[in-house]
Amino acid sequence: MSNFVVSARKYRPVRFDEVVGQRHVSQTLKNALQTDHLAHAFLFCGPRGVGKTTSARILAKVLNCENRTADYEPCNVCPSCVAFNNNASLNITELDAASNNSVDHIRALTEQVRFQPQHGEYKVFIIDEVHMLSQQAFNAFLKTLEEPPPYAIFILATTEKHKIIPTILSRCQIFDFKRIQPNDIIEHLQGICAQEGIVADEDALHIIAQKADGALRDALSIFDRIVSFSGKTITYEAVIENLNVLDYDYFFRAVDYILTEDRSGMLLLFDEVLKGGFDEDLFLNGLAAHVRDLLVCKDAATLQLLEVGDRLRERYRQQAGLAPADLLLTVLDLANDCDLNYKLARNKRLHVEMSLLRMVSIRRAFRNEALVVSAGAPTASALPVSEPIAPAPAAEKKSPDASEPRELTPESPPLKAPAPVLGSASFASVDMSSLIAEAEEEIDHAAAPEELPELDAEHLRGAWDVFLAEQQGTPLAVFLKQALPVLHGEEEVVVKVGSARAIASLRDDDSLITHLRKTFERPNLVMILEHDESLKPVQAKVKKRLSAKDKYLQMREKNPALDELRRRFDLRPEE
Repeated sequence: MSNFVVSARKYRPVRFDEVVGQRHVSQTLKNALQTDHLAHAFLFCGPRGVGKTTSARILAKVLNCENRTADYEPCNVCPSCVAFNNNASLNITELDAASNNSVDHIRALTEQVRFQPQHGEYKVFIIDEVHMLSQQAFNAFLKTLEEPPPYAIFILATTEKHKIIPTILSRCQIFDFKRIQPNDIIEHLQGICAQEGIVADEDALHIIAQKADGALRDALSIFDRIVSFSGKTITYEAVIENLNVLDYDYFFRAVDYILTEDRSGMLLLFDEVLKGGFDEDLFLNGLAAHVRDLLVCKDAATLQLLEVGDRLRERYRQQAGLAPADLLLTVLDLANDCDLNYKLARNKRLHVEMSLLRMVSIRRAFRNEALVVSAGAPTASALPVSEPIAPAPAAEKKSPDASEPRELTPESPPLKAPAPVLGSASFASVDMSSLIAEAEEEIDHAAAPEELPELDAEHLRGAWDVFLAEQQGTPLAVFLKQALPVLHGEEEVVVKVGSARAIASLRDDDSLITHLRKTFERPNLVMILEHDESLKPVQAKVKKRLSAKDKYLQMREKNPALDELRRRFDLRPEE
């Protein structure tokens, strides 16, 4: 039988100083031992694989250690430490609450609390996954946890603190364990590689640390798997192949295609990823994470958030210098929208490809937007001036007082002299000056820009009436008839309406504000809707439907003789 022991057990810390990434907990416990301010109940909570149970075992061992070190660490050589290391200590009891969560198990535990320790000062009870206890078991445990014997110490560990009832939490000293940082995991793995004689690329260890997501136990499990796959040499390529991780190179190429607007290259790259057996969303999320890292590289203050090796760090810095921040933020926005709608898409490949093509077109969209912004109304000085058109010689002879020809703008059509009709007796008597004057009048009319109405109360009401006429017969026109436009400042129109329903209708329909912006050429014009009770339409009084009795009573008031007629003929209209 093989004597192989997994790294998570083989290199399990036996001292507080060896616990990775939880110095705040280790130092606090050591200070409590030093000052003899030790609580009778502890609760260690945090994510999986971060050292909760390990710290509980070290604390239990150091409590009964006969030869504590100067910094309050267990000696690991005294009989108590040796018995604990061999799982033969009678003073330390471990209970897995995931499989022992009933009232009977807790009662059996409380029975053991009654017996004093045979060796040492304390009896320590470690209850792992304590949140799995039933409600009845928690209640049975309350009294013992609140007033235990002076020699009993309870250490509870859980990954789901919110599932523990408040009465238990209030009786414990709580320690929150945090996720282990990738740099700490990498340093720990490098120490194991040095002891095992393994050569590992730093980039490969970075991938393992990122895949572990803050859990050292997961990182050690992945490390053992990679060692079984690649032997004594761990390379970056072996890690990404074994862990089904996309290479960084794919994402660097994708951003290069975005910067160069290479649609075909992006589609071929995505096809290459799919042929490699990777899912569409894996590539999409990886690209988003890569773009986020590029944004991190934009500022020296956030560069520490980049969790990659030194070789890749320089490559990130170079590509970040070529990519504008606005472009990267737009790519992130497109990737986020694609990810949100990914599960709803029937053709997932096409869905992702459309988003990738949009990313490739971002720079072109930026250029078009810049052109649109810069293409405002041309000034007179910016317009090219055409050559002046000289008048026809016949005009000079017929009309020496004709005005001088004007310069024409590009919008003006070129003048065309009327074609002479040969053989016409009236051709010589045509008044050419009048023709030229008419042409110039037409040119002036065409060239002169249309005067914009000034945005004031009078013109606002005129534009309002024009829009109301266009909307005649629509539900919107009904609300507009009951509304009152008021001009506030130069860029704000307040529309007062008499009902909330009218406000909702006008808010959903932007045709009114579009009409006003176009009429006055005010693209920044804002419309604000206000509720005004005075504009609420007066409801017409509905006439009450009269019964036969009511009609008779009204008629009797006008003619009392009807009552005598009713009695004489025994009529009963009131019924």
